[in-house]
Amino acid sequence: MLNAVSPELEKKLRALLGPKGLPSGSAAFLEEPRGRWKGRGLVVAPAGTDEVAAVVRLCAEHRVGVIPYGGGTGLVGGQITETGPAPVILSLHRMAEIRAIYPRENAMVVQAGAILADIQAAAEDVDRLFPLSLASEGSALIGGLLATNAGGLNVIRYGNARAQCLGLEVVMADGAVWNGLSRLRKDNTGYDLRDLMIGAEGTLGIITAATLKLMPRPVETATALFAVPDPAAALDLLALAGEQLGETITAFELIHRQGFDFLQEAGIDHVRPLDPLPDWCVLVEIGLGQGQDADGALEALFSSALKGGLSTDGTIAQSVQQAQALWTIRESIPLANRAIGAVSSHDIALPLSAIPQFIAQAPGRLAEIGAFRINCFGHLGDGNLHYNVFPLPGKSRADHEGQREAVKREVHDLTHEMGGSVSAEHGVGRLKVPDLERYGDPVKLATMRAIKTALDPLGVLNPGAVLSLR
Repeated sequence: MLNAVSPELEKKLRALLGPKGLPSGSAAFLEEPRGRWKGRGLVVAPAGTDEVAAVVRLCAEHRVGVIPYGGGTGLVGGQITETGPAPVILSLHRMAEIRAIYPRENAMVVQAGAILADIQAAAEDVDRLFPLSLASEGSALIGGLLATNAGGLNVIRYGNARAQCLGLEVVMADGAVWNGLSRLRKDNTGYDLRDLMIGAEGTLGIITAATLKLMPRPVETATALFAVPDPAAALDLLALAGEQLGETITAFELIHRQGFDFLQEAGIDHVRPLDPLPDWCVLVEIGLGQGQDADGALEALFSSALKGGLSTDGTIAQSVQQAQALWTIRESIPLANRAIGAVSSHDIALPLSAIPQFIAQAPGRLAEIGAFRINCFGHLGDGNLHYNVFPLPGKSRADHEGQREAVKREVHDLTHEMGGSVSAEHGVGRLKVPDLERYGDPVKLATMRAIKTALDPLGVLNPGAVLSLR
């Protein structure tokens, strides 16, 4: 049984960390982006790994929970809690140092509090690319991104966060520090603790630093938006693009007409790339090496798609500004969604061949619950859909609060029936703990609990996230 933060523990933490270690204005650390929960607890901000270790040791001694807090951009409640004894919320924002860059090795060592955009800029300064890219990159911290195994726009080419990490430094539940900041590409000496910690959401250890994998920067890039007849044609276009362009595809995003309508409704400035706007389109980006013709490659793809009936219209960006305008559409859709207010949002993954069937069947199943608008978009290249359900015009999400769980259950049940995952890239957090228990393989769940018990026997690390409290 865990305890709440006591005056005695708070006094010890103040003595350990000093005034900067208990930040004023800590209310900002007790919120999450969708506004569904309000956090509670004592916020601390260590300045380095030794201080993180000391905080964890104190919390273990007092049997107080520790919730790691990165940039606060997570969407499943993994960074805050409303229930249980008040925990220590451990913010990593003061640990933002980029420790070393090794351009010839394509590697970089950073602290967990480094902002993703700053990491990308540091890589660019040495003519390298750190390809993890997502809408919150201006505020998301690398420790949280690794802890949730974040995905983003470029997974089709570069993989999730896990694939972009070589090594970790982690504070364990007893305050011991595992120094696993290896730059090796091959190391088969026993269990891979790196992969165990990535995606564990701070329930097995607190990531304090990471060795990241860098990539050569594509010299020639091109971006295009293609209208497609339906999701099945979009999948066929993806296959065609793979045949013609190979692994040069950086992103392949599916967008529904509803996304454009929401941008208009929310008053978000954007270009109108095609006229008329299609029901479905895909945003494609490729990156090639020196001397290769990226624009020509996309023109050839469009020509083949047009002949094969896979595309009916399209536009290829003729400048960096035009490319950015197309990407602004995709990156602004989540902002428009937030302005409209979703009844229920879903981050799901499906086998690629099941996506058209899912998109066709889901509306009918939801119609049995009520009348809704659906904004379906996402990373088609890796099978990740953001399938979000909204009220009709004139209604608000508050009008459907009693239906929210039924909507989520219907979407998740169908996803599971089709062999998919109800958490593609946002993690489990606290929001999806019941979903993991409902859909998860029993042997997997039992093994996860055994690992949690072995590494965190007191249950102090992010209690209630990923696995339910028992």
